[in-house]
Amino acid sequence: MKLVLFDIDGTLLWTDGAGRRAIQRALVDEAGTAGPIESYRFDGKTDPQIVRDLLSLAGHSGAENATVIQAVCRRYVDHLRTELERPTQATRLMVGIADLLAALEPHEARRRALVGLLTGNVAPGAALKLRSAGLDPARFRVGAYGSDSARRAELPAVAAGRAAALTGATFAGSDVIIVGDTPDDVACGRPIGARSVAVATGSYDVAALRATGAAYVFETLADTAAVLDAIFT
Repeated sequence: MKLVLFDIDGTLLWTDGAGRRAIQRALVDEAGTAGPIESYRFDGKTDPQIVRDLLSLAGHSGAENATVIQAVCRRYVDHLRTELERPTQATRLMVGIADLLAALEPHEARRRALVGLLTGNVAPGAALKLRSAGLDPARFRVGAYGSDSARRAELPAVAAGRAAALTGATFAGSDVIIVGDTPDDVACGRPIGARSVAVATGSYDVAALRATGAAYVFETLADTAAVLDAIFT
């Protein structure tokens, strides 16, 4: 059985900056500053890492304080809900995602695959984003989130452990497939020998993703048959 773990932002969907706006507001509310947020790159990072980095760059005394970081993340979820509920909000699924998720369903029914999430989003924020794009969070039977660890490299093992607890199967090495749009998505799977399927629907192009050593790189996930071949090879 394959454990197929999808990143959210830039891979499954795009929230048109809602997450960045929500974190900025949360940082200002809880810490009085959002640091150099306009020039800071979010992609590939966990929410707690983003908060810590921005506070550190701002010289804030709470940058290494877990209580402060957790407070910002909680406030962020509140602001994210508000942002995603705005009438002008334009969350969208990435091209090919609806077809790919539908095509994976028969494989799940035959216990050839278990589909989950591996994302830097804290779990409540992940659910809000998925619903905003018309996806049921329950569609993804397991997950590992930024709320589990601020270090993305620790998340594949978390997801694999949860998948094992759910199914009784063991997931390791090439049976774990991480689908993501950043070099960090590729790198995080290396400690457990996971395979990576990289897609250039985020901020990194095909050449940049190939340079990371990803097992497979796609411009988009629109070619469902080719992506399934990559997953089940």
